[in-house]
Amino acid sequence: MVDRVTEEQNKDEKSSKDSGKEEMQPIDSWIKSQKFKTTEDVDVPERLLDQVIGQDQAVDIVRKAAEQKRHVMLIGDPGTGKSMVARAMTAFLPKEELEDIIAYPNNEDSNTPHIRVVPGGKAKEIVKVQRAEAKKKKEQQSSMIITIVFMIIALSIFAAIFPILSGNGGEIHIEYAIFGVIAAVMIFLIFSRGALTQRQELHQVPKILVAHDKTDTPPFLDATAAHSGALLGDVRHDPFQSAGLETPPHQLVEAGAIHRAHKGVLYIDEINTLNLPSQQHLLTAIQEKKFQITGQSDRSFGAMVKTEPVPCDFILVSAGNLDALKGMHPALRSRIRGYGYEIYLNSSMTDNDENRAKLIRFVAQEVDKDGKISHFDKGAVAEIIHEDQRRAGRKGKLSLRLRELGGLIRAAGDIAFEKGDKIVTQKHVLQAKKIAKSLEQQVVDRAIEQRKDYRSFRIHGEEIGVVNGLAVHSADPSMSEFSGMILPIVAEVTPAGSRSEGRIIATGKLGEIARESVLNISAIAKKYMGRDISSHDIHIQFIGTYEGLEGDSASLSVITAVISAMEGVPIRQDVAMTGSLSIRGTVLPIGGVTAKVEAAAEAGIKKVIVPKSNLNDVLIEDKYAEKIEVIPVETLNDVLENALTGAGKDELLRRLKNMRPPKVTGKVELESEKKISASQDFRKKEQKSHDFSGSSLEKE
Repeated sequence: MVDRVTEEQNKDEKSSKDSGKEEMQPIDSWIKSQKFKTTEDVDVPERLLDQVIGQDQAVDIVRKAAEQKRHVMLIGDPGTGKSMVARAMTAFLPKEELEDIIAYPNNEDSNTPHIRVVPGGKAKEIVKVQRAEAKKKKEQQSSMIITIVFMIIALSIFAAIFPILSGNGGEIHIEYAIFGVIAAVMIFLIFSRGALTQRQELHQVPKILVAHDKTDTPPFLDATAAHSGALLGDVRHDPFQSAGLETPPHQLVEAGAIHRAHKGVLYIDEINTLNLPSQQHLLTAIQEKKFQITGQSDRSFGAMVKTEPVPCDFILVSAGNLDALKGMHPALRSRIRGYGYEIYLNSSMTDNDENRAKLIRFVAQEVDKDGKISHFDKGAVAEIIHEDQRRAGRKGKLSLRLRELGGLIRAAGDIAFEKGDKIVTQKHVLQAKKIAKSLEQQVVDRAIEQRKDYRSFRIHGEEIGVVNGLAVHSADPSMSEFSGMILPIVAEVTPAGSRSEGRIIATGKLGEIARESVLNISAIAKKYMGRDISSHDIHIQFIGTYEGLEGDSASLSVITAVISAMEGVPIRQDVAMTGSLSIRGTVLPIGGVTAKVEAAAEAGIKKVIVPKSNLNDVLIEDKYAEKIEVIPVETLNDVLENALTGAGKDELLRRLKNMRPPKVTGKVELESEKKISASQDFRKKEQKSHDFSGSSLEKE
């Protein structure tokens, strides 16, 4: 089999060498030159910010933001290191600025507790002293109560035996002694061990809202998906609100994430999920650097309590995908832009020696972070880097969606642990790739097997109007992996059902872009077929699109099926294809090409047609290399030459080759342009008329 991919790639490599670009070695050869045996020999940086990979610009900006205390918005794909970058900011904040926050009772207005700020580490000492004083007062009170109790008991006993002691010959009144003992016990239980004494102690002791140890680093608070009480602070409900059993209001106050992040970093991922009132309160906290704590529920006792302003001087790091900007409060975003930075994180990096070395370090970092898996040898690391190349989807690039790659590392480590191996090898990684497939890949694998059983597509022979298209199943933007699948497309041409014009009828759950791409087929068919198709209806069926189809990558398959149906020329069924098509017949690049090619190979297809501009993006597994031939194409003629077969093919290609698209010899004006030009001509005529009348008056 002639390997066209290799031929085309060799040409590209030669041209890149001629242009002065250095071509990277294959990963299997490159890894041998690296000076390590296992990842245990690789040094892992201590600072978290130095562990961030591929986000050099973001790291520099974040370092500046931390030193100058600027707010930051991080936008990027999931798994590119947003939370890691945010957490690393705390390393650049000064420790000596940490402060503790204490709530004190307010004797004038108990529902407005006082707030006191002390240096970090002092709050525990202050509260400890206050508790000691309260305990001392409680012990003194207990001693006095015990003295009173004994006096009551003694007096009751004396009253009981007084008739005898007086010598009057009276009887002992035992009921006096019993009543006195009972009264003494009740007084002891109420005043010494009861709730009243405990409530008095709570009144005297302040409550710590935010506390630090002297060795603590600046706080990092992750408030992602926090409700308003957890974010802004709250006041707990008190079921006992009278009769001396109520809890002092200052003891019910709970600090929110904005207060606990004081002098640190507050991180909120998917910030658009916060409701608008919470975003407004967050904006107020950023502006004022202090925010009062009150009850968040109107039905709670805490709604009556409102503290003095509580300090909340923090650096806000908000994060999310691009769609997070839509649900974000405009004023909050404006505040971040005006007093901070907006950063769009990279989703890929250049495939070079330096970045490959960073991926080696990434594997070592994940092993150290997990703590339960063994280290990786060179072969295993090489396979991890190769998988990262595939997930990047472009030759010369490495993916930075490293969270999911970390999942593959842990899966390989688990397999090695299960087998009792002390080192993770390439064999373990290959096994992990099979069991650690995404749900989309598992669904596609089962769908392909079912379609084979029910013969919803063919991989042998030839057929008129039937094309094996290729698609990506559930291309979730939160996933770095794509799952390809076979998409059979059938076309049929019939006489028009309407006398006025023919129609293009597409069946299948098509999205807006996919439906529009189908409509462009009529323009391409008119150009290449050289005849009017208004007297025909073109029926196009997308088989098996139960979950919907979006995008224009099937337009190449659709036009091929339509031309085959119109001309009666069969299509090879051992060929699959993918690609977008312009209305002038140029093949345009598409996404997910590697997954599509691998799906075709898995289904038993022998050849696959892809856009030539996507050729360098084809990074298939070694096990598929001998199973399938990849054919790059640039024009529709190239597609038809490789896809059609049988009688009529040569004649059709000859006719298509001799056709020329219509040339535009002059400017075609729109109706709006015609109106504008007419208006301008009218004004010029009026101006000339005015000038002429003016000159005539001057002569007179």
